Amino acid sequence: MAEPLVTFETDGAIGIVTLRRPEKFNALDIPMLRALEVALDDAEAADGIRVVLLCGEGKGFCAGGDVEAWAAMSAADFQVQWVRYGHRVFDRLARLRQPTIAVLSGHALGGGLELAAACDFRVAEAQVKLGFPETSIGVVPGWSGTQRAVRRFGAQTVRRMALGGEVFLASEALALGVVDRVVEAGKGYAEAKAWGKKIAERGPLATEAAKLMIAIAEGEENAAATEALASGFIALTGDLKAGVDAFKTKQKPAFSRF
Repeated sequence: MAEPLVTFETDGAIGIVTLRRPEKFNALDIPMLRALEVALDDAEAADGIRVVLLCGEGKGFCAGGDVEAWAAMSAADFQVQWVRYGHRVFDRLARLRQPTIAVLSGHALGGGLELAAACDFRVAEAQVKLGFPETSIGVVPGWSGTQRAVRRFGAQTVRRMALGGEVFLASEALALGVVDRVVEAGKGYAEAKAWGKKIAERGPLATEAAKLMIAIAEGEENAAATEALASGFIALTGDLKAGVDAFKTKQKPAFSRF
């Protein structure tokens, strides 16, 4: 039986999603994107999971999209099966209900940096390099590297990577706000886990609501997040139960103020 391309595991209140294609530095292809989408669904549905870590097995966090996986695609397939589907999966990560931390124990380039940008926080080991090298092979960042990355890192920083070809070391990325913490080699997972445990101690509903409100302000989400917040509030009042009970008994609901 083939080894899973992406796994989801739990450690107390911490969920761990791991890319497992180390021989390709965890470069993404369609099967990996599908497996990642499933793992994210599992993470969101898991009871008691309050923080999710995103890790890469081996020496690389994620080398981005596997060139061999898309190079032979037609223009139409490249647009729909590759770019649009990748966006859907990355959006799934960005909109996960739990706070997320990317554990950059290896380089995050191209789609790998776009993947890290979809997380709420990024912990990088000192040896890690980050950048958007796509234009060097005649393509553009296609999984939100010119959109979400600009919102989160600033347009000028993204220009330096995507147009100027600059690749930043972790310390430079920290100064630019591309990563949140830098630790020595081999300490990334431990740092992210310790940080995740502190986040998990905070009020879970308040944390999820705060994440949604930040997403609205940032432009990451709008209509769905607004309706989720309002619906969640209503569900915590007696209105929902009164309405459902009345529907079941075919009576007029007796709503109260609280």
